[in-house]
Amino acid sequence: MGNKPSKRNFTVYVKTGDRLGMGTDDTISVVLKDDSGLRSPKCKLNNLLKNDFETDQLDKFKIAIKDGNFGDPVYMELRRDKCGLIDDKWYCEFVRVINEKTNQVHMFPIHRWVRAGCPIKVKEDDAVLPQDDENVIQRQEELQRKRDMYVPAFKEATGMIMVAHLPKDDMFSFSAQWDLKSLELKLKLEHRLTVYKTERWTSLEDLKNIYKPPHFPIPSVMANWRSDKEFGTQRLSGCNPAMIRLCTKIPPNFAVDEKDVEPLLEGLTVSEAIEKKRLFIIDHKVLKDLPCTDGRKIVAPIALFFVNNDKYLMPVAIQLNQDPAPNNPVFYPTDPEYTWLLVKCYFNLADAAVHESASHLGFTHLIGEIIVIAANRSLSPSHPIFRLLAPHFLYLIAINNKGMTPLLSPGEFTDINMTIGSVGMAYIIKRSFSTWRLDIEGSLPTDLLVRGVSDPEVLPNYPYRDDALILREAIYDYVKEVVDLHYDHPRKIAADHELQEWIRFMGTKPKFEGEVIGRMKGLPNDGHFKTAEEITTVVTDFIFICSAGHAASNFGQYNSYGFPPAYPIWMNGAPPQDKTPLTEADIVKKLPNKDQTLGIMVFTKILSTRGSKPLGDFEVQYMHGSAYHRALKKFRAELKRVGDIIDKRNETREEKYLWLHPREVPNSITI
Repeated sequence: MGNKPSKRNFTVYVKTGDRLGMGTDDTISVVLKDDSGLRSPKCKLNNLLKNDFETDQLDKFKIAIKDGNFGDPVYMELRRDKCGLIDDKWYCEFVRVINEKTNQVHMFPIHRWVRAGCPIKVKEDDAVLPQDDENVIQRQEELQRKRDMYVPAFKEATGMIMVAHLPKDDMFSFSAQWDLKSLELKLKLEHRLTVYKTERWTSLEDLKNIYKPPHFPIPSVMANWRSDKEFGTQRLSGCNPAMIRLCTKIPPNFAVDEKDVEPLLEGLTVSEAIEKKRLFIIDHKVLKDLPCTDGRKIVAPIALFFVNNDKYLMPVAIQLNQDPAPNNPVFYPTDPEYTWLLVKCYFNLADAAVHESASHLGFTHLIGEIIVIAANRSLSPSHPIFRLLAPHFLYLIAINNKGMTPLLSPGEFTDINMTIGSVGMAYIIKRSFSTWRLDIEGSLPTDLLVRGVSDPEVLPNYPYRDDALILREAIYDYVKEVVDLHYDHPRKIAADHELQEWIRFMGTKPKFEGEVIGRMKGLPNDGHFKTAEEITTVVTDFIFICSAGHAASNFGQYNSYGFPPAYPIWMNGAPPQDKTPLTEADIVKKLPNKDQTLGIMVFTKILSTRGSKPLGDFEVQYMHGSAYHRALKKFRAELKRVGDIIDKRNETREEKYLWLHPREVPNSITI
């Protein structure tokens, strides 16, 4: 009895969140409970002469529990008591408790606002399915507060939902980094090109003089932009690499003349090329009769490509609008040089419109916002699926809130610098979302199969496909291990009403009449989970979209769009309507003016900048526990292996493909 310890000493670390107004001067205390049910008294956390609990601050405290029999804590209550009349808000990220005798570390992830007089009660590691949570009332009240914060608003222009107001959970303390207008002005001033002697470019050489490192290096596409080989490469490793599909027949509205195209097929007829899976097609019919800002017009092209004997994808025919007509001929590489070059410029103008509107903004940023809204309204902060997804939500709503003004508001960047303008951009999103399905376009392996491009023997030299597949497989294996840990029997899925509400909210069949939801197509069982495999696939696709999908469509923008002739987002006047020979001067006249060019360079340079940690190295760690950490350790090791494979591939690729290297892929959409 004489050796019995008189007390237990613990070190407590408390992390305050990194959002605006998350710190507090109120009194913070904890109550701990050990695995035998012993409960500590309320332990006040306070360091004399120090301002504790400030935004993004980690504070350290010492506490002593007099009962020497008190063991390792497995349960905690975190409490805030007001010091004055003002209700001082406080957001706690986590509490870490270390037993000084055993050095055992106990994590209590919070990730909640702690209300005065209402203690937060959590188990160690805090990843609990709703049917197993003993704090039912706390969980229900938290979800209701989240629903009041993450209010969906239907946007008629795009046909999608966004938050009605920026939630306080997404008001980050360093959001000034997303002040795009200030960044644009800063870069323009540093470049010293805000005043020009002439408004328009006089030649392509004149245009090339604008590039001055370090801010504006020569875009990689400039070197070979005129070549058909480079034009084909843009389809496979550019910003919009998920458009190309196998051609199984020539569409009836694509007036390809076999006698004109067959000399380009290396001895094959069109039928033979189709049979041998050598022909591919991109059809931007979504742009037909597209309303644009100020009544401007954009083409809606169809392009045919051929994989030649050297395994390169080469363009062999382009029709700039959907309906055959004398003023809408099919153009071929055998047409006059600058006429064909200008036709390729107009095709890329259309491709860029689809990319920026649908592939990039619509199906990474805005799809991601639907997922985030649904998760916050439906899944408790304690839900393991919420904790698994949360690192991939970080900053997304904040950057969307910042980015919608230059992209979708009248008179802003898109109206000034893109032919389609904000009107056309919104219409493309709305048209594309009306047919987009998570289980097809949103799920990489299926998308590749449906487009007929999954086989490297059929379509070689497709780095987006090859790197994306191994990266998605790593994400899938990680997600599967975590999902299987919590859903080891189908009845757990059926009983998880939060999980079912999450997918129902996003799905195609609203439960309550008049409820505004995202209406995302292609969810399992019309919005109902039955198996762990379905959960794993959906969560994998969501993480891929918010990390790798965004990286592939975003970070190469300066290299693609920074040199306007190679991939224009603005062209002056009408496209070619016949095969009259043109000159370089005719192309230069079509290009954006000097101020537009610099605006495009600045904006795409900003968008191409990474400002957060790479995949698997989380800014905020939401999940804890030995089983989860084993899964995370394996995930990080697999990401290292994926990176090594991509490094090896890039040694033999003619052009390195960097956008899906794990070290280049952020966890979430941050720009």
